[in-house]
Amino acid sequence: LVIGVFTALDLFLFYVFFEGTLVPMFLIIGIWGGANRIYASYKFFLYTLLGSVLMLLAMLWMAHETGTTSIPDLKNYEFGAQAQTLLWLAFFASFAVKMPMWPVHTWLPDAHVQAPTAGSVILAGILLKLGGYGFILFNLPMFPLASKMFTPLVFALSVIAVVYTSLVAFRQTDIKKLIAYSSVAHMGFVTMGIFAGNETGVQGAVFQMLSHGLISGALFLCVGVVYDRMHTREIAFYGGLTARMPWYAAIFLMFTMANVGLPGTSGFVGEVLTMTGAYQVSTWTALIAASGVIFSAVYALTLFRNVMYGPITNPKLENITDIDKRELLLFVPLIIGTIGLGLYPNAILDITGPSVEALTTAYRAAIGG
Repeated sequence: LVIGVFTALDLFLFYVFFEGTLVPMFLIIGIWGGANRIYASYKFFLYTLLGSVLMLLAMLWMAHETGTTSIPDLKNYEFGAQAQTLLWLAFFASFAVKMPMWPVHTWLPDAHVQAPTAGSVILAGILLKLGGYGFILFNLPMFPLASKMFTPLVFALSVIAVVYTSLVAFRQTDIKKLIAYSSVAHMGFVTMGIFAGNETGVQGAVFQMLSHGLISGALFLCVGVVYDRMHTREIAFYGGLTARMPWYAAIFLMFTMANVGLPGTSGFVGEVLTMTGAYQVSTWTALIAASGVIFSAVYALTLFRNVMYGPITNPKLENITDIDKRELLLFVPLIIGTIGLGLYPNAILDITGPSVEALTTAYRAAIGG
């Protein structure tokens, strides 16, 4: 279904695949999730479905108005300024929930906490990216005038997401919920980069989405490793794991640093490019977002210190075992991807470059900039 979303060139085919991805995720959370899984699965389903109803209405109007449902043809169709505003808002409602953007992000922490480890990895690594892809496919090229008009709104929501959810993450007692709020903060960089409307920003947003999929997926796997052994995600339960799980501690540290945006990891490249792109449009947006990087270092490193360092005060941890070969095998491609893209980002940027250049050139021409 996800491959269908990324390859569909017809409006309604896109919509069918886009909505279809809800069903397996709903079942994964609802059947294999935690104690509160029914509430979380329905909240996830209803939030994302209700947002998409407006998008469906917009698609029906576009098909009626233009006589085509071909996405490439619609990109060349010039909608009126008023129509662009309404259509932009309709599509934005759907993709903002999917990303998710603040303040429609509240379904994500619940979904992540209740989902099984595999469900969280799929949700963070793949499904959240459908929202960003939607903005790049529809909002920017089809409704450029509305995109320019609403850029300050998107910037405001993005920096609130980066700063506010970072502060919320710091207060969490559940490891998985902390990483879930961290995801919302990182998606704030993506929306900021996309609506900067320049090549640097959009390249950064695309790179950040790919990077976040690797890093966030790996962090949820890290939580899964200790949850499989101890069946709790409470931060207070752990402490001193470095003594018993040195390999696990090293892997967790690497992905924690990548999540913070350490140079040499893919997390650094995405954040720098999105902030550079936003800086060219709005200095204040980039400055406030940069403070979010500092906040992310605070909550991520505090989590690592509390779980990994200090004496083992909980006797239940005395016999905990380090990661086995099966678990290590899961991490190897994620480690290679995170470090590889951090050291050589052109592996991705060269591929996405021509498409992003075409998109941003058309966008600037449409808004007369």
